Amino acid sequence: MKIRRFISLAILMASLLAPLSSFAGKKGGEDNITIVLDPGHGGKDFGACENGAKEKDINLAVAKKLRDMIEKQLKDVDVVMTRSTDVYLTLQERADVANDADGDLFMSIHVNSIDKKNPKRQATHGSSVYVLGLHRDQDNMKVAMRENSVIELESDYKEKYSGFDPSKDESYIIFEMAQKRNLGESIRVAGDAQNELVNAAGRANRGVRQAGFWVLWATSMPAVLVELDFICNPQAVKFMTSEAGEDKLAASLFNSIKKFVERRK
Repeated sequence: MKIRRFISLAILMASLLAPLSSFAGKKGGEDNITIVLDPGHGGKDFGACENGAKEKDINLAVAKKLRDMIEKQLKDVDVVMTRSTDVYLTLQERADVANDADGDLFMSIHVNSIDKKNPKRQATHGSSVYVLGLHRDQDNMKVAMRENSVIELESDYKEKYSGFDPSKDESYIIFEMAQKRNLGESIRVAGDAQNELVNAAGRANRGVRQAGFWVLWATSMPAVLVELDFICNPQAVKFMTSEAGEDKLAASLFNSIKKFVERRK
């Protein structure tokens, strides 16, 4: 019965969110394109931590440089940050910022990691970009579960997220019913971002993937989640925390956003 009630609520929420899509055009004759940048984690939520680095810091550093590039180089484009300092936001609050801003594109920036029991974890490397969808394999499911698990920091998360449990497979049925109107453009942005991360930033290619991220489901616009590289890899961390590495990663994402803007004009 709980699952049935959860599915019914999911359908209702999807129907309420669907008319909010900003991809169909701005309200009130506004011409500017709005890009929402979401540096994952923050505050008490450190994200993955290893090799002397915290995920929340890497995410924010790259996002701020990306913001500056957009503001300096793209005309008629507004940038909204879900956070620009080291503060904690819930997943729903991040989606609310994007929806309230009437965003045209949502890009969530993260750093990847794998289980500490995996003997290959220090050698695992490369970037991947996710769009909302079904889990094609167990690795995608694990990444989504790890990123979604931040809701457990909220004392009332079971009520606030309508019974969604990030650690249980059955909860992810909600994403099977997600609206698909923005999927095509999300995939195009993800493909551009992945190509740039490989070609411009020199990251290994782990591909464009689909998985059930709450923050992608709850935003009413094309949306992608970027995993820059693996914090469990010492060489990857050295790159991601260097000035040159931050610049290259931000420039790669900027190039993908520039292509999105050009398609919209």
